[in-house]
Amino acid sequence: MITAIRNWLAPAPDSEAAENIRKGANPWVDAVHLLWSIWLFFDPLFNKGFTFRWVWTIALSYPIFLLLYALCIVRPQRNRQRYAWGIALLAIAMMGLNSGAACCYFIYGCVMVRMCERRMWAYLLHLVLMSALFAVVAAAGHLPWQLILYLIVMVAVISGVIHVGINASKKNAALKLSQDEVRRLAATAERERIGRDLHDLLGHTLSLITLKLELSRKLFDRDPEGARRELEEAESVARHALAEVRSAVTGIRSTDLAAELASARLLLDSSAVHLDYGSLPDSLPAEVERALALVIREAVTNIHRHAGATEASVRFARTAEQLDMQIRDNGRGGLSAHGNGITGMCERIRALGGSLQIDSPPHKGTCLRVSVPWRAQRRTPAQGAGPLPPRSDDFARSVA
Repeated sequence: MITAIRNWLAPAPDSEAAENIRKGANPWVDAVHLLWSIWLFFDPLFNKGFTFRWVWTIALSYPIFLLLYALCIVRPQRNRQRYAWGIALLAIAMMGLNSGAACCYFIYGCVMVRMCERRMWAYLLHLVLMSALFAVVAAAGHLPWQLILYLIVMVAVISGVIHVGINASKKNAALKLSQDEVRRLAATAERERIGRDLHDLLGHTLSLITLKLELSRKLFDRDPEGARRELEEAESVARHALAEVRSAVTGIRSTDLAAELASARLLLDSSAVHLDYGSLPDSLPAEVERALALVIREAVTNIHRHAGATEASVRFARTAEQLDMQIRDNGRGGLSAHGNGITGMCERIRALGGSLQIDSPPHKGTCLRVSVPWRAQRRTPAQGAGPLPPRSDDFARSVA
């Protein structure tokens, strides 16, 4: 029996409880709204007191109400309206026995229909039918028309609030899906770029090394000097390929300011923090841009996790001697200790000969200022790449 009840109350895949589970919340988190039903037990204090009729009507109806409420949460979308209507009909059945319970159940029935019915026009149809039926029965039971009007208006107000909440939840879900899609597309594009770079970088070079090693094996007996020359050239090609791979890995590990700021805006949007950044400096040396991007990443992570801010900004200013970057938020401030993240930022900036200052008065936000000496020189792709491999046409002639 207990197993059958447990299976009956198991959340359906499209139920409200299953949606809560997918969000990482307790499946019964919506049961918190049952706290409003506590006024049922205070109603006798303002009327005729705790009479025998009140006791048996509540003892009979309240468990039925709780069961119908639970079924609204765990049952499939197509069946939930019938349980909401069950709550409304329970209210109508209680009209001549316990008017306080009838009013409470009526409000819950109308509100639960709104939570179960996603289409606004369908909900309005349900609401009109419920209100008309309740008004007729209440008038027949000599319930004051002022109270009937008050209940209908209250239901409309509560339903409007729930409607706004449902729309906000939908927009947040859509925003999260769009952010996840942007991250997925960015990761896919980056994987494709890395694949193309590795193919262009290593495909020809490895083929060249393979051919030279084959040629050296063929020349080993009849021309030892030629075989040795081919091996030396293969070694030179391999060293050059190794230098190119190291340079490519360094480029893959680094990140530019534009991409980092775009990622920071997505992260802060998820925590309701608006990020504003001005124009970006151009022609930055790779090591400077990489260090600033990592500082932005660490600072934005701290804002997201700890600042409690609503606004954040990143600003750049460049002179002939140095580049200044300022990251500011309007959060709680009061940063008193430097953790590993702040220490890492300081070390990166210090390695470039720059400085990092943090101004964080309590309740007045945090301002991080970075100054880096401006170096106009930039490394050319050929620097540090080692000797160039032999040209493919020279190699073809040597094979011939």
